[in-house]
Amino acid sequence: MAGSAWPQTKVDDLIRRRVLALNDGYRVRNVELGPVGIPFVRGGDIGEGDINTTVEDHIRPEFADRVQAKLTRPLDVAFITKGTVGRVGLMRSGQPASVFAPQVCYWRSLDTEQLDPRFLFYLLRSAEFQSNLDSVKTHGAMVADYVSLSDQRLFNLTFPPIRTQRGIAAVLGALDDKIDLNRRMNATLEAMARALFQSWFVDFDPVRAKLDGRNPDGLDKATTALFPTTFQESEVGQIPKGWTVEPVGQVVDCVGGGTPSTTEPEYWAGGTHHWTTPKDFSSLEAPVLLDTDRKLTDAGIARISSGLLPAGTLLLSSRAPVGYLAIASMPVAINQGFIAMKCNERASNYFMLNWCQASMAEIEGRATGTTFAEISKQNFRPIPVILPPKTLMAAFTDNIAPLYAHITDNLRQSRTLATLRDTLLPKLLSGELTVL
Repeated sequence: MAGSAWPQTKVDDLIRRRVLALNDGYRVRNVELGPVGIPFVRGGDIGEGDINTTVEDHIRPEFADRVQAKLTRPLDVAFITKGTVGRVGLMRSGQPASVFAPQVCYWRSLDTEQLDPRFLFYLLRSAEFQSNLDSVKTHGAMVADYVSLSDQRLFNLTFPPIRTQRGIAAVLGALDDKIDLNRRMNATLEAMARALFQSWFVDFDPVRAKLDGRNPDGLDKATTALFPTTFQESEVGQIPKGWTVEPVGQVVDCVGGGTPSTTEPEYWAGGTHHWTTPKDFSSLEAPVLLDTDRKLTDAGIARISSGLLPAGTLLLSSRAPVGYLAIASMPVAINQGFIAMKCNERASNYFMLNWCQASMAEIEGRATGTTFAEISKQNFRPIPVILPPKTLMAAFTDNIAPLYAHITDNLRQSRTLATLRDTLLPKLLSGELTVL
């Protein structure tokens, strides 16, 4: 029995047989929230297959008894039921027991001999499940999309035999496990780059070591020789001797962008040039831009004063929100929500990326606006940058360029794996492809 011959089962039947449990989130009161305790996970923390439990708000320990019935378990499958309805995430082993907000519900396998938890995760990401959602969710101009627990109980879904469920979960899970490994590897590589920047250009560790008569940790003789042995006074305090402090606008070329009229097809139809908005950055897992949602024609590019920016340009979102960062891996045009930095040998894009990350509090502090915060190029350009000599800048870039190259390779591989997974998912669930 396979494919269309697999039986459909009403979700409510699985619940009555105690094969499946459904639950929704907890209607928290502000007094119950604090910086420590049980993570309180909101809809925005549900990603494409993942659930972020490293959150700011927690159910305070003294209120833990109130939420015991709502605590998550490993392999619970959560999805958003209000707003961005249908975005699905999986509670992975090792994540702390958490509590979801009311706009998130979760499905839990109670009998793994009848319902494989990871299969359930992929089932909820399938076209069949999404079609069930679309058929019942309320929507309109004045209310957010919404699907209730009672509606979910009436869904009819296809459940293959348990052996097939496990086979599907194993095939798709292997791809997701590699994607997750790449994500964790990239987090480590990015942390290494930030740590090196912090040590060399914020804490000045090599200079302090030489000043104390010690050899800087982890540096060869050639790199050690690039650091001075003393400090000098500057407008921002003590900096290594021979270094300079300059406004960022004089160090790199800072430009803005624009949006060609969206009612003019000649700017967009059949476009081949990447054009980005801060929305493209909201789901980035690392500060590298590989693709954009929309593309422009030659005529569209001509409508933007900054034109098509070269690959390697550093992009900083200047509003909605301030602070998204990424290096473009390809030529790209930008809308008005960015400050783009064309970097050079005085300040490489990798240096400026880490400088922006380290200086984000000051960047955000210079933002203005009543409706939403925005930092203008006029307010951004005067921010002071502590600059080392070109030889040391080159040494830093040579050290961390391989880290970001590895990050980019991992991102590209993960995109390929995700495409393969999404191609296989409907074929495996329909029985068009079989697993042993």
